[in-house]
Amino acid sequence: MKNSIERLIKELKLQPHPEGGYFKETYRSLGEIPEENLEVAYAGKRSYSTCIYFLLVSDEVSALHRINQDEIWHFYDGSPIRLHMISALGVHSEHIIGRDFKKGEVPQFIVPGGYWFAAEVINKDDYSLVGCTVSPGFSFEDFELKTRKELVSLFPDKEKLISKLTHH
Repeated sequence: MKNSIERLIKELKLQPHPEGGYFKETYRSLGEIPEENLEVAYAGKRSYSTCIYFLLVSDEVSALHRINQDEIWHFYDGSPIRLHMISALGVHSEHIIGRDFKKGEVPQFIVPGGYWFAAEVINKDDYSLVGCTVSPGFSFEDFELKTRKELVSLFPDKEKLISKLTHH
């Protein structure tokens, strides 16, 4: 399995992502939305849309983080992925992104902007390769990755889950 993952990282030219896993931006629209046409949460202009490859392996998580935009996850290969979301009101939900429709998996899922979310590979010793599309286009200015302590202070009743889905 390790060789398959190393091959994917090399062939797709993936780089480590701050939340965990590996990524590569594959699309950034040439068209842009001026700042004055965006909600107040945005500072500066944004591309209409962006898209990345995202690879996650079973011995790590994509740590809880949030962005201003809706993010569409597209399943490509490997193990199904469990996506965790926590709303601003502290409601936790789980969604399985994969291709076994009979088990209720979905090949595409939308995370609403402003939700905290994290992902984990379901199968042991495996990987998940997905794509993520963001509109308005992604900017690291819109990315928020808090510490475990900061998230527990926001959602004290979710301490066990937060500990599992954060790096520190």
